[in-house]
Amino acid sequence: MSIPLSDLLRVAPYQAYSYSYPHKSAYRPLSPPRSLAEAWAGERRDALFLYLHVPFCSYRCGFCNLFAMARPAPQLVEDYLAQMERQLRVTTDSLGAHRFVRFAVGGGTPSYLDATQLERLFGFVRRNANIDLHAIPAGIEVSPETVDAAKMHVCREAGIDRVSMGIQSFSAAEVRTLVRPQQSDVVENAIATIRAAGFPTLNLDLIYGIAGQTVSSFLASIDCALAFRPEELYLYPLYVREHTGLGRIEEKGRRRFVLQPEPVDERLDMYEAGRAHLLAAGYEQVSMRMFRAPHATDGGGPLYCCQTDGMVGIGCGARSYTAGLHYSSEFGVSRRSVVEILEHYMQLDEASFASADYGVLLDESERRRRHVIQSLLQREGLDLAQYRERFGSDCLDDLPQLGELLLHALAERNGPALTLTQAGMARADTIGPWLVSDGVAERMREFHCA
Repeated sequence: MSIPLSDLLRVAPYQAYSYSYPHKSAYRPLSPPRSLAEAWAGERRDALFLYLHVPFCSYRCGFCNLFAMARPAPQLVEDYLAQMERQLRVTTDSLGAHRFVRFAVGGGTPSYLDATQLERLFGFVRRNANIDLHAIPAGIEVSPETVDAAKMHVCREAGIDRVSMGIQSFSAAEVRTLVRPQQSDVVENAIATIRAAGFPTLNLDLIYGIAGQTVSSFLASIDCALAFRPEELYLYPLYVREHTGLGRIEEKGRRRFVLQPEPVDERLDMYEAGRAHLLAAGYEQVSMRMFRAPHATDGGGPLYCCQTDGMVGIGCGARSYTAGLHYSSEFGVSRRSVVEILEHYMQLDEASFASADYGVLLDESERRRRHVIQSLLQREGLDLAQYRERFGSDCLDDLPQLGELLLHALAERNGPALTLTQAGMARADTIGPWLVSDGVAERMREFHCA
């Protein structure tokens, strides 16, 4: 909390996306490595999230800073699936008695796999994990050019009920600016194929803040998306990050000795216009980014709470967490670093998979802070009674800085909860980073992402 909130509110609201805490840039080698059996021994294991990471894509989008590789060698894909099964088998053995109540396949682009490979993936999940994909919310991420009827049939038959697809923009010029080779007919055919397969939930992702984009062109993309009646829509502000395609283009531009105009950041205007547009269309806002349609159905299944229940990540780049230990493989963005990390993953044996050697340990203070961040940035907000029940103390005493949110009308007391106001939700990408502890912030600053 080195920068006062009042100072942060004077700058653009887009500081960083707090999708997890601590961020993987705070992870470091664990010495000695932690046995997974010991790490999970004291944890509840009856309501876990199983996440599989497929780090392959047909191309690398200019804005992407995920752990992903474009156009891998075919044999690498086959070998990677075998290594994922090996890791899953060792991990579930280490868990002992367990039950998974949420499931997702992300990437990368999981639909880069062909239909046979997808069948293989769902098969080893059924063989090695206590999970019933037909009885729990289960999702997969796809890209338009990788969708076909055979793949979608395999996914639906396996129990997948949610498909998330990144469109980013329906404007050809804006898509080109994102270094994304995508055509409108490919998108329309992909959506039609997904709908024909009978998935209950379709999510579409859009981006705002693209160079040359305007409020009106952003709203036009939203209208194009609404024509397909998606159950969910995510509106993502564009971040141009180091080592991404757009980051390299931006860096190259800075090296030119020419006068350039000061960039105008219209992302907040686009967010507010997009939010109002979706609310007028009957969508409800779940978080700064997520909007749910009135016709969306409840995913059902056993309860899962991201604040208290654990996640098991399988695959290179996947993150796992217990209450006191978050762990994963190393993190990289550039192709060189991704290749090196992936090569290391492919060489691991079963003994290596039985322990965690890279991650971060969370003390009681960090656990409290994580609970606050994971709760506050959602529509339901931070349940103060639930916090007291879990930690035995008052949240506003533990994190007095939360009082500043009330002072600046970014949050309000809403019955038993502390919830963000409309202005606070718009500032979620300021509030999240502001709540990061000094220790974690220092680790993130020291991290060198290749």
